[in-house]
Amino acid sequence: MTGFKRLQVALSVAAGIAVVALFLWRPTAVVYGLQRAGLYASIALPMALVLGIVHIVNLAHGEMMMVAAYLSYAAARALGIDPLLALVPTTIVMFIVGIVLYRLTISRTVDGPELNQLILTFGIAMVLGQAVNMIATSQPRKISLDYVSASATVGDVSFGVYDFVFVALAAASLAGLYLFLKKTRLGQAATAVGQNPRGARIVGIDVQRTYTIVFAISAALLGIVGTFFMTKFSIFPTVGGSYTMRSFSLVAMAGIGNLPMIVVSSVILGVSEAAIQAVPHGGGWSPLVFFGLIILAIMIRSFRGGRA
Repeated sequence: MTGFKRLQVALSVAAGIAVVALFLWRPTAVVYGLQRAGLYASIALPMALVLGIVHIVNLAHGEMMMVAAYLSYAAARALGIDPLLALVPTTIVMFIVGIVLYRLTISRTVDGPELNQLILTFGIAMVLGQAVNMIATSQPRKISLDYVSASATVGDVSFGVYDFVFVALAAASLAGLYLFLKKTRLGQAATAVGQNPRGARIVGIDVQRTYTIVFAISAALLGIVGTFFMTKFSIFPTVGGSYTMRSFSLVAMAGIGNLPMIVVSSVILGVSEAAIQAVPHGGGWSPLVFFGLIILAIMIRSFRGGRA
């Protein structure tokens, strides 16, 4: 086991101990922290998939989720249906959007400098945000749903239960991606492409087709997350930006291609934010946690490089 792997294991154990200690002090903070971790993991996993295989940091990641949320909102309003009934068409549309977006833009920079990739995806994020702003305005949108406010009481602890849907979604996404990458021919080809694109070409794998499908799968997963997101939260054109940054911090913390560690990192982030919010007057400091994670991830990478 490498030093970096041992450090990740240590972080996982420390996270578990911290969760238990926090539960003894403030049980509701753990509940809400785990719920928040489910949301963060379900958004970050598609970014990790793209970064691990296509090797691109998609700065339009959060904006793509935002677009999916607006699509579900528009379908629910136009058809007078529950937003969750728009889940399937939204996912299909986002899959197609992923194909088109990759083919028309991102494919042009895959083999180019990383700075060009960052500038391109940042530009895509700006275009998506401004397009939605022009079409839907900056007014926050929200659909009131009775089942979202459902709550439960265990002993002396009362908490909302709907947000556990994000925990289930994160678990399903992780399991689905694992099965896809390990048990399907396309997934195994994608893994090979992620590890060695040149070698994959030599053995006959269509690298660009694989990249396209992986990016489209990531977009489809964001379609699912976006639909559930808009049932719980208000949506507006800039809502996705902070989730892009959080996803990036989680991927940096977990390491490229390490999907299970994304979940562990999400628990660290979610529970840390909830713990800070549980402290009097601490709510304003919780958004700074993911910046701390980015700094910690850079320090870990530096430590790893120094020991190589």
